[in-house]
Amino acid sequence: MSVQAIRTGYIRKLWPSDEPAFRDHLLRLDPESRHDRFAMGVSDDFIRNYAERCFKLQGSIFGYFVEGELRGAGELRMIGDDHRVAEAAFSVEHDWRRRGVGKELMSRIVRAARNARVETLYMSCLATNRAMQNLAKHFQAELHFETDEVTGKLVARRSPTPATQWKEMVDDATSFATAMVDLQRRTWLPRLGR
Repeated sequence: MSVQAIRTGYIRKLWPSDEPAFRDHLLRLDPESRHDRFAMGVSDDFIRNYAERCFKLQGSIFGYFVEGELRGAGELRMIGDDHRVAEAAFSVEHDWRRRGVGKELMSRIVRAARNARVETLYMSCLATNRAMQNLAKHFQAELHFETDEVTGKLVARRSPTPATQWKEMVDDATSFATAMVDLQRRTWLPRLGR
């Protein structure tokens, strides 16, 4: 992660207890960011329903937090029953862009996909979404990027290693503990008047 992003926030895996933070993050996206994320304009009700469903689907969500607020998210969604194909999606709030957040979220998604033995990772982005296209191209060393107007296809070139699996397991344990602390902070501190 970039030095600037390290100083201002952290990235961790999201858990079902993070659904309100994920929903609120998506609701804070400006109209252009919503359009980039969903490839169409979406209403607040659409976002609320989407956030509620997300934690019931197969895959992982990683979040970028600044001072306890979720400001960016990267989603890995499994497609099909054999989980050999997945989709990646990203959203970063306007004021936190161009800080390396998307790059770090993508590295977590690539690692999680590799460890899950995903063979093909799709990323849908609009032809005008240069940031997303540049992000995908940055990962060409590990992935092959094929592009048309809307869809990028990233094909994994490497299998999981014990090191990548260990790193993900340690990150998951750490992020779960942090999520529980965040949940207590959201739940108990308001009751104590802090």
